[in-house]
Amino acid sequence: MKNILFVCSANKDRSKTAEDYFSKHYPNLLFDSGGTNKNICNKLGTNYLSEEQLEVADKVFVMENKHLEAIKGAFGNTYYHKITVLNIKDIYTYGAKDLVEILKAKISF
Repeated sequence: MKNILFVCSANKDRSKTAEDYFSKHYPNLLFDSGGTNKNICNKLGTNYLSEEQLEVADKVFVMENKHLEAIKGAFGNTYYHKITVLNIKDIYTYGAKDLVEILKAKISF
C-alpha cells in the first residue's frame, strides 16, 4: 500500500486538510501529515514531523519551499527525491473549499 505524507508548518490547516480529505476519498492509500515548526506543533498539540514519517512515505507533498528547506536542514538530502513542493501559501483554514480544490488540482496518485 502506498504511503503519502503531507507537510506544512503547524500541521493544523493545509497538511491536515490534505490528509483528511485524501484519506476519505482514497481508502486504498495510507496518508499522514506533519508540521516542520516544533514549537508551534507542541503549542497546538499537532503532529511534529518525524524522520520515521519521511522514511515510510513513498511520496511527500510539502506546501511551500520553506518546508522542503526545513526537511533538508533537519535530515539532509536523504528524502529529497520523494518531495514535491505544492506552492500553497498559508492563507487557508482547515477544510476550506478553496484549499481542497487546489489540493485536488495539484495532486495525483
